[in-house]
Amino acid sequence: MLDICLLGTGGMMPLPYRWLTSLMARYNGKSILIDCGEGTQIAMKEKGWSPKPIDIICFTHFHADHISGLPGMLLTMGNAERTEPLLVIGPKGLTKVVSALRIIAPELPFDIECLELTEAEQVIQFDGLRIEAFKVNHNTICYGYNIVVERIGKFDVEKAKAHGIDVRYWNRLQKGETIETEQGLLTPDMVIGPPRKGIKLTYCTDTRPTDSIVRNAEGADLFICEGMYGEPDKVQKAKEHKHMTFYEAAELAKAANVSELWLTHYSPSLVRAEDYMGEVRKIFPNALAGKDGKSVDLLYTED
Repeated sequence: MLDICLLGTGGMMPLPYRWLTSLMARYNGKSILIDCGEGTQIAMKEKGWSPKPIDIICFTHFHADHISGLPGMLLTMGNAERTEPLLVIGPKGLTKVVSALRIIAPELPFDIECLELTEAEQVIQFDGLRIEAFKVNHNTICYGYNIVVERIGKFDVEKAKAHGIDVRYWNRLQKGETIETEQGLLTPDMVIGPPRKGIKLTYCTDTRPTDSIVRNAEGADLFICEGMYGEPDKVQKAKEHKHMTFYEAAELAKAANVSELWLTHYSPSLVRAEDYMGEVRKIFPNALAGKDGKSVDLLYTED
C-alpha cells in the first residue's frame, strides 16, 4: 500500500484556502515529500502527519513556490529530535541551493545528503521502492517523479519441487534469503515466479506537455499533474510561461493510459477548479480536481 496526500495545490503563491503544491507519500515506514513550498508544514499539520519521519525530499525545480518552505521544515524536523540522515533529491545545483537556504537553519541534529540529478532520466533504488526522475519542459531545469512500489512474484511450489529444494528452506527463500547448502547455493529466484504488478504514482508540475511525461507516466495508478489554467482562453499564457491547461493534462493522462488523474498547481486567479471539470472529463473521464489534503491509499490491483 502507498499512502498519498496532496498537501497543497496552489501555484505561485499560497492563498487562505490553498497551500502551495506539495505531495507526501508513505510506504512501509518510509516517508517521501515532493516539493516544499511556503506553508507545507501547516498543510502537513492540518493532515495530522508529522515531518519527523520524512526520509526523502524530492524537488522538481528551484522556484520559490516549490522550495521556500525547506528551512522551516528542516528546523521543525530538528526540533522533533530527529537524528536520522535526510536524503534530498533534485536538479543540478541542489547542494548549493540547500546550503544557501540553510543559512537560516545552520544547526541541525541530523545530516543532509544531496543527490543531484544529472541525467534526463534517472532511477534511485531503495529496498522495495524506487524513485524515477525524468526531465520535463519548464523555463528552468525541472523534473517529474515516479514513485514505484515493487512487488515480487508468488511462491511457486512446482518450481521449488522441480529444483529439488527441501521444504524447510522454502520460507527463507520466499523472504529473499540466499542459502548455502551442501548441495549448492539456493537463491530466491528458484522458488519465486515472475514479478507482479506493483504500485505506481506519477507526479509532475511546472511543464508543457512532453513525450517524456507520457512515456514515464504509462500505466500509472495515479497521475498527479499540473493544471495551471482551467479557462480555455489561457492556452497562450500557458505556452508563454511553460505551464499546462487542465485539458492538456487530461490529454497526457489519456495518452499514458493512467488509471486516475488529479489536477494540481492552480493559478492564484483560479477560484473554482471544479467548474471546468466537465470538459476535462470529456477527454479523460477519471479526472479529479485536486484539493488540499486530498488523500488515497493506493493498493495492489492483482493478487
